[in-house]
Formats: sequence, structure tokens, C-alpha cells
Amino acid sequence: MVDQQKSSTSVLSNTAPRQKTQLEGIRQKVFIDRYSLKDTSGQPMEQHPEDMWARVARGIASVEETDEKRAIWQERFYDALSDFQFVPGGRILAGGGTGHQVTYYNCYVIPSPDDSRQGILDNLKVMTEIMARGGGVGINLSTLRPRGSYIKTVNGTASGPCSWAQLYSVATGDVIQQGGSRRGALMLMLDDTHPDIEEFITVKKKPGMIEHANLSVCVSDAFMKAVKDDADWQLTWQGEVRKTLKARHLWDLICKSAWESAEPGVVFMDRCNKEANTWYYENIRCVNPCGEQPLPEWGVCNLGALNVAAFVTNGEMNWQRLAEISKVAMRFLDNVIDATGYFFDENREAQLGTRRTGLGTMGLADALIKMRVAYGSAASIPVIERIYSTIRDAAYEASIEIASEKGSFPRFESDKYLQGKFIKRLPKTLQEKIKKHGIRNAVLLTQAPTGTTSLLSGVSSGIEPVFDFAMIRRDRTGEHILYHHLLQEWRDAHPNEPTPSYFVSSKDLSPEEHVRVQGTIQRYTDASISKTVNAPNSHTVEQVEDLYRMAYEMGCKGVTYYRDGSRDAVLTRIEDEKQQKSIEEKEANTQSVMMEPVTSIRQGIKERPAVVHGYTRQVRAPEGKINVTINSDEQGPFEVFVTLGKAGSDIAALSEALGRLISLNLQLLSPLSPMDRAKVITEQLRGIGGSRSVGFGIQQVRSLPDGVARALELHIESQSDTNGDPADPEGEGTSFQVTKSIEPPLNGQNGTHHNPNDLSMLNLTGNLCPECDCNTMVNEEGCRKCYNCGYSEC
Repeated sequence: MVDQQKSSTSVLSNTAPRQKTQLEGIRQKVFIDRYSLKDTSGQPMEQHPEDMWARVARGIASVEETDEKRAIWQERFYDALSDFQFVPGGRILAGGGTGHQVTYYNCYVIPSPDDSRQGILDNLKVMTEIMARGGGVGINLSTLRPRGSYIKTVNGTASGPCSWAQLYSVATGDVIQQGGSRRGALMLMLDDTHPDIEEFITVKKKPGMIEHANLSVCVSDAFMKAVKDDADWQLTWQGEVRKTLKARHLWDLICKSAWESAEPGVVFMDRCNKEANTWYYENIRCVNPCGEQPLPEWGVCNLGALNVAAFVTNGEMNWQRLAEISKVAMRFLDNVIDATGYFFDENREAQLGTRRTGLGTMGLADALIKMRVAYGSAASIPVIERIYSTIRDAAYEASIEIASEKGSFPRFESDKYLQGKFIKRLPKTLQEKIKKHGIRNAVLLTQAPTGTTSLLSGVSSGIEPVFDFAMIRRDRTGEHILYHHLLQEWRDAHPNEPTPSYFVSSKDLSPEEHVRVQGTIQRYTDASISKTVNAPNSHTVEQVEDLYRMAYEMGCKGVTYYRDGSRDAVLTRIEDEKQQKSIEEKEANTQSVMMEPVTSIRQGIKERPAVVHGYTRQVRAPEGKINVTINSDEQGPFEVFVTLGKAGSDIAALSEALGRLISLNLQLLSPLSPMDRAKVITEQLRGIGGSRSVGFGIQQVRSLPDGVARALELHIESQSDTNGDPADPEGEGTSFQVTKSIEPPLNGQNGTHHNPNDLSMLNLTGNLCPECDCNTMVNEEGCRKCYNCGYSEC
């Protein structure tokens, strides 16, 4: 391996030596941790991106037929990779040219499981093998019989696909660890005609259900028409109608669930098939975990992204260079198909017959800022169209040229391929060239999440807008404000000047503007798109329905929707946090002063009444299921018992100690009411993080203390509601808050913009990252990634 590394740094003998690129901060961390070649002891052998580019260029060019072609394409690949102009998928960057037998593919769809216990377990085994090698998996579970169906062989009834989905989820989240640092990525889908579709849509409302998978509904054109016509919709199983309901009822259920928890997503599956270049021989039943690749059974895709921001200089896009690098990138990705290893023959057969590539982009938001165009504005649409039509035309031109040299993909049938709906929208000159020379790759383009590779490249993710221009990163060393580099550069050059309106962040856009950009790019993308449509917390269910219909009418193949505050990332303002901290300090000081006169602990403790009333709530925590018993007297909560683990174990002892201390605090004589003290205790315990967490959003529990705080929080809520029942599980929906959030001011561009120049008032609080423990995990590109360490779930 050492010899390989030495040779990889000097492969370009006919080019002048280049100055090494020195990455900084998170870019250097991501490079060293994830992509730099390591020796047998795990130490990095590559210190600069140039080392990686040389290795990858050599490895991917090695499949060319002659020494001359290998040398030519090795140099061209290196040129495209340099300065992060073209950034292959992370698996290619990590594995290319190493000599290791690894897969370069991220995207997989496997067959739906046979409707039997053995069939499901066999399917689970395939999923596990793929995930163990770093691939994300999509599975359509519509082949599984509905809940309650009679099973003759055991004289029993079926548990249904949602129950089995939990097994897939547990295997993905608790068993599979890809590279020891992240769980596998899983997409589970169900057809809109399946009798269990209502349960599937709402299943994640139950705590602990299917926490480690993305869920999406396969939406048909017939269903969308039934919604439009307010017609009946039949749920069927093997030709038998099991239930008839209004299509709009099901549609409302989908939209309400997405509004509440960002799931399920919707994939317009009929459109995926009708628009597919492979319409005449592939049946697409599912998408990969982030939704950018509609794939048939055993389908795979290799990914790479053009960094469009790298082609903008002095406010102008270099269109010629963009087209040139697009063509080189297509040759690169076609070579990947032959360079990668295949651990399932079915994957090899499917891919070599289709030669599917996934050329996409990153840095669109940064490119528009550099071109002084506001993302999502009317002025941005023609610019976006030109960017993606340039890439499309160059990619198809390159694939035609490769076909004339190496041959078309084996399943190519000229007459049928040219009848494809997307192909018919190509320029006539390209259609004529396909007819004459064929084409090397059946499907060429996709817009995938770029996750850690965009962090490595130092640009905005995929086709997303900038998530925020200022973020607060909290870790054990304190708080650190991170500013977007383009805004910082502008401010340094224009001190005391108002920030231009083309600095647009995700929350500045209306949901419709998000969809408008996605729909525009979809017209020039033959596969699909992974993108998150962000909406403000005030967005309504009715607006979600309108948004989904808009996406369908604009030709999108799917939609991933996220309403601010409904799940993970919560945008707040620094002023709010200061107010919150001040309140907490005052309450803590008040409590301390009130307790000072107590000279005898026993004298200052209330006596336990003969009868108390209470209940036990079970809360899931990383350590297991916690039983929290809250007993109250007529004044409020009086004692708390915390039970976790077997008697005599360390965790049981800690649980008992925590309960005793909380009880002691509640029983101390004090002018503060027991309920007020319960609130202070809750605030102190809530958010304490351990090494891992369970649940998401407001239901996320990060540790034993955090779980106990959650139980107290729900008790406080129930008591504040005159009709509240402390044991009511509906209380899982909200949490206790001391202060209300303050809405950011508008700046007038579209009625939702804050002032991006006022960076001191911005604050991003994301979910806790399971790898670095910072609260910088955000929803983006239909996925989740950490802006601190580069961790990604895709």
C-alpha cells in the first residue's frame, strides 16, 4: 500500500508541480478522517487533497484499454478533480486507487421481500450485507400481507408490513455501524393501495417505532386524480378490496403527518416510471434512502457532483469550462462502473446492463451568491435553467461519444430509448446523435445529497440554499460562532454597508420558492432530486397540501418537507437564549435564598401524608425503558421514583438516587410551590446528553436524567391543562417552555426574510450529533448531517 501511495503522488509526470492545498477547520478534519488513505495502523498517508486526487485519478483511469488512454484520462481526471471542480461520491474518494476490494456505490434498491417469515429474513440478510459495506438501501414492503390477514400454516393472523418494518429499523440503527461511526441508511416504502397504508403513514407517532428508517408513500397518478376529483379510493390486496375511503382523507393524513413530523415523504412513482429512460425494460418500485434515485430491483447508482461555484469568477459563470468538466466527469463515472467491486451478482447484472450514473451538483447556492442572484427569486430561474441545461447537454454529448468508442449500454434499443419522455425533450441534435451512435449510459443525471463531500469542498450542499449564514456551535469548550465564508468576505470588503439581498438562506425562502427551484432542476435531470423543502413553523396543513400539489404539477418526482420545529433543527435567536438564561438564574437564586433559613434538614421537610395519588409513566432512554412514578399531594408533586435496570445493578442505584434527590427537593418547605420547583428541576435535567440518544425532535431523550426530565415535563404540561390527564399519551406532542420564541424581523423581499447583516442575532440549534455530541445536526437534502464534524446519515 505504501508503494501505491508513493506512486499516486507523482503520476502526472508531464504536468508542472502544483502547490499543495492546505485545508483548515472542518474541511481538514473531514479530509483526514474520511478520505485520506490510511496505513495499517490507521495513520493518514495523505496530508493534502492533491494526494487523494492523484490516487483517485489513477485508480479510475486504470480501466481504460491502453496505456496511452490510461495516461490521457488519468491527467484529465486529475484536472477535473483539482480545486474541487468535480467531487465524486465519498466512497469513490475513499476507495479509488487503494487496491481495496470495496464498492464505490452509495445507492441500492433490493427486491421486495417474499410474503413469508423466511422471505423477510432472507431480505433482511441482503440489506444487512449491503449496509455493512456502506450502502444505503431502499425497500418497498407492499408485498407483505396486511395486518390481520389469515395465515393458514399457523392458524394465525399477519402482523402487517409496519410490524416487520420495525425489525428492519432496529437492524439498521442498532446493529449496522458503517465504518464504526454511523448507522445504515434505509428507505421503506408502501404503495398507496396497500390496506395498511393508513397505519404506515401514522406509525411514527408511536414512540420508538421505526426510528432508523425514512418512510415514503408510493403515490400513483390515479390517486392524485382521485384526490383532485374527491373520489373514492380502494385499498386492495391480491385483487380483493379490503377498504374503500375518500382519497382526500388519505391525502390529508399524509400531509398532516408530514406537517407534524416531516414524514412520510411522497414519491410520485408512476411519474418515475413514465419519465424513466429505461421505461421499456425496468419496473421501478422504490427509491434509495434519500430519494434521488428511483431504481428497479437490484438497481445501483454511482454518484459524483460538479461544484458549480468553482466555475464562477468575478461574478461570471465560465460556461465553457462547466461543459468541459461535465464531459470529463461523465467519462469518470462510466469508468467507475467497471472499476468497482460487486458483492452480489444481481447488482453486477443490473448495473452492467444499464450503466447508470448519477452526475449531480453541489455549491448551487454559493454560485448564485457569487453571481449576485438571489436563490429562488424570479431572476434566478433562467440562470438555474442555463446551468442545468449546460450540464445535461454536455453529459449526454459525452455519453454518446463514449458509446461510439466503447459501445452502448447492453439494454439499449434505439427506437424505444428515443421514445422516452425525457429523451424527447433533449435538443434535436443530441437525439440524432443517439440514433446514429447510441449512448453509453441509460440514465446519467441525479441531484443527490453531497453531505460531507460539500463540507470537504467548502461549498453549499447539493442544490440547497445556504442553511444559515451564522451558526452557533456548542461543544465542551464553549460556544463558537461560525459565519458563511462568502458573507464574511463581503462584510470584510464592505464594512458598515447593508448586506445585499442575494444573500438568501433556507428560512428566508417561502416553501413555494423551494419547490420552484426543485421543479426547474427536475426538468433537466433524468433521475430525481434529494432536497428538503423548508417551511416556517406557522405553515399549516392546508398549505402543505397546496405545496405537494404544486410539486406534482411542476413535474417533481418526490417531495421531502420539513416544517421548522417539527422535528430536529430549531432556529432560535440569541436574545431569546439570554432571556431564558436570565430567568433560570433568577429562579435558581430565588430557590437558594428561600432555602437558607432552613437550619435543620428534617425540620424543613414536609411529612408524608397517609395517602398520595399518582401514576407511572414509561419513557425510553438510551439506557433502556425508565419507569417514572410521580406521586402528588394536594399541593402538587410530592415524590418521584425512578426505576431502571435490575435491583442491585449500578444503573438501578443511580436511578434510585436521582429519584430520592428529586423527592427531597419537592418535599423541602419553601415559598416556591412544588410545581415551580418541578419546573426548575426539569430545566436542570433536560438536555443532559450522554454518548447516544433515542427518539427525535421534541421526543428525543439523550440520557437517563433527560428521560426523567421528559416525564416531569409531560406532568407539568398535563397539570397546566385543566382537562389534562397526566397519563394521557397525547401529551407526547409538546414540551414545557419558559419563554416564547421571538419571530425574526422581516426585511421585505418576500415577506419572510430576516436581516442577514445582523449576524449577532442568529442562532442555529440543531439536533445532537451522535459522533461529536455538538448540536449542529440539521435536516438538509432530504437527509441529516452535522456541520461540526461532517457526520452524515446518507
